[in-house]
Amino acid sequence: MSSIDASRPERAPVPPGVALVPHWRFSLAMFRLMLGVFCSVLAFGASGASARNSFGLWIVYTLYAFAAVRGYSLERRGYMLLSLLVDTVFFLICAALPLHYNTGISSLFYLFILMSAALLHTPREIFAVVLGTTLFLVLAGPIENVVLSPGVLLSGTAVTVMALQRQALQDRLRAAARQSMMFRSEAEHAREAERQRIAHDFHDGPLQCFVGFQMRLQVLRKMMDRDAGKAILELEELQQMVRDQGEEIGQFVRSMRPAEIDGAGLVPSIKKLVERFERDSGIICTFVGSNTRVTPKADAATEILQIVREGLHNVQKHAQAKNVTVGVGRDEDTFELSLEDDGKGFAFAGTYSLDELDLLKRGPITIRSRVRNLRGEMLLDSEPGRRATLKIRIPI
Repeated sequence: MSSIDASRPERAPVPPGVALVPHWRFSLAMFRLMLGVFCSVLAFGASGASARNSFGLWIVYTLYAFAAVRGYSLERRGYMLLSLLVDTVFFLICAALPLHYNTGISSLFYLFILMSAALLHTPREIFAVVLGTTLFLVLAGPIENVVLSPGVLLSGTAVTVMALQRQALQDRLRAAARQSMMFRSEAEHAREAERQRIAHDFHDGPLQCFVGFQMRLQVLRKMMDRDAGKAILELEELQQMVRDQGEEIGQFVRSMRPAEIDGAGLVPSIKKLVERFERDSGIICTFVGSNTRVTPKADAATEILQIVREGLHNVQKHAQAKNVTVGVGRDEDTFELSLEDDGKGFAFAGTYSLDELDLLKRGPITIRSRVRNLRGEMLLDSEPGRRATLKIRIPI
């Protein structure tokens, strides 16, 4: 971990609702402070012993509200619950005071509590506040504020329903965030697998050829002094080797280009890819399933076409095959793809599923990764020295 990361303090987990409306934390704290100041001014200007006694109460609440503004930390769940409890207790005290302005102040106070609860608290907490407040006003509340009971119950019920909807939206957002993280992880895994494939192909192909080319040039330099005739023959072989390597590098570059689906659809694009592979490689190719009609999503179609291209590239590079058959088909909501060649097969014999290949770390790594990302199934049947068959099923 870097020094910058180490010096950064860890943040407490953000409770539901706070992450969605962070700017409301300070706004609610300021609303609480203005409410305390307003009630203190009313109590100071009112007459009577009850009013004078309530003035001290509102001074205490104003100091509490000021402290909340100065150091509001609503990201901590315990503080949120404590602030809701304190606000509710002060509201009930306000509703119980026999003052002529209590109905208006109590309504304003309850409005603040509902806003705070709707934005920062769970439906269960809101329901507990509404139920406790209603019971207090009905059973122990003064006559002056008994008119608030129906409004308290109805508005509290409405806010509870809103909180339930907010919680459902938060759950959907969390699910979408988790899915987005999963997609990013899969995309990074696919990119890493592609980089490994390119590095592996480059190491086994062009790089090794260039190393051999350099060694033969050194031999040719010594040979020119001893036997000019053999040196000329060696030079001709090196020229042919450079031409062959140039063609291989061209194929290597073409394999790095992203596969593209033309306007005709997936199956015609696969057929064109097979025909082009036969023309470039000289391997006899047979395509089966030209009449198959499938319409997968664009991303899935591109991945399927890339699987076919990588499979054919592996046949050309490793199998030493003379014939290859590419078949496509459809079984209800599943796209079926098969590649079979008469080459030397893999180093192992038998039929293996995708999970078994992953466990044993056998078979084409990139194709395995692409099939798994498409939530597909794969069977690899190998007979060393004779043939290899790859069968893939992908939901569409």
